[in-house]
Amino acid sequence: MSAPSETLRVTLGPKPAQRLDKALAAAVPEDAGLSRARIQALIAEGAVARAGGAVLIDPSMRIEPGAEILLSLPPALPSRAEPEAIALDVVYEDPHLIVIDKPAGLVVHPAPGAPTGTLVNALLHHCGESLSGIGGEIRPGIVHRIDKDTSGLLVVAKSDLAHHGLAEQFAAHDIDRRYLAVVRGAPERSDPRLSGLRGISWEEGNLLRIEGNIGRHPGDRKRMTVLNHGGKRAVTRARLLERFGPDPARPLASLVECRLETGRTHQIRVHMSFAGHALVGDQVYGRRGGEGVLASFPRQALHAARLGFLHPVTGEELRFDAALPADMEDLIAALRDTGT
Repeated sequence: MSAPSETLRVTLGPKPAQRLDKALAAAVPEDAGLSRARIQALIAEGAVARAGGAVLIDPSMRIEPGAEILLSLPPALPSRAEPEAIALDVVYEDPHLIVIDKPAGLVVHPAPGAPTGTLVNALLHHCGESLSGIGGEIRPGIVHRIDKDTSGLLVVAKSDLAHHGLAEQFAAHDIDRRYLAVVRGAPERSDPRLSGLRGISWEEGNLLRIEGNIGRHPGDRKRMTVLNHGGKRAVTRARLLERFGPDPARPLASLVECRLETGRTHQIRVHMSFAGHALVGDQVYGRRGGEGVLASFPRQALHAARLGFLHPVTGEELRFDAALPADMEDLIAALRDTGT
């Protein structure tokens, strides 16, 4: 017997009447992971209805604000990812977990836009059936992710015990995660603009603290943004390490260490952009323009440089550091040359 569908009850927001699929895409919780395309598919399948009323079959129909809608969500299918012989930079491995230094350009988990060639495909080949949850979970052993175009350290569980233990540490924000980022300008305590931003403060040691709830952008569901209301609590701390450019008073860019207290989607990219110091190369949250390497760097200049946690089985304290990849080293070298 197949597993029953899950029913998701959604109350539409207060905006004037709009398309059913658009209204639902804006109203469904972020954790549901339902894109507008997926919602359109559910409508086509007859899985969307008014609470206590008729099935809704037209995604373009106008729907009034405040309406209660029921979505019948079928059970998730087991992962269909296949093992692929993709080279991995293994930093650490034991029977329970594996730590990878992920290159930029590698997607962590299969998705509609990247069904193959992902880290999960590589892990299935490398670890075989020892990877936790294989055949049963959509994200086998994956307890956190880093963006496709972000490089650096990522831990994956190989056993169920490790999977649960790591997930608890991430949920409790007990993981030491430090990133190196090259950003436009330089976050300075003396900058009056920063002192006027909500959620911005300074801690001992010139540590910039950014606190701002992060959620889906109301006008673009593919982007995240800092929200005045709703979203999830997010805290990033940033330390200025080096300024670049011929004028020390007005740096072109800077090297910053970012520490995550929480781990929200695109958190560092969103928070640094909110602070006015978007990552060099960020095509989503950055700005176009500039000259030389500021304009030509092809990805967000972000690297997961440190990962520290307690081994979920042995209790041993583990800490790993990953050197900057060659492209970011070259970027920094070129920026240093601008100051000579």
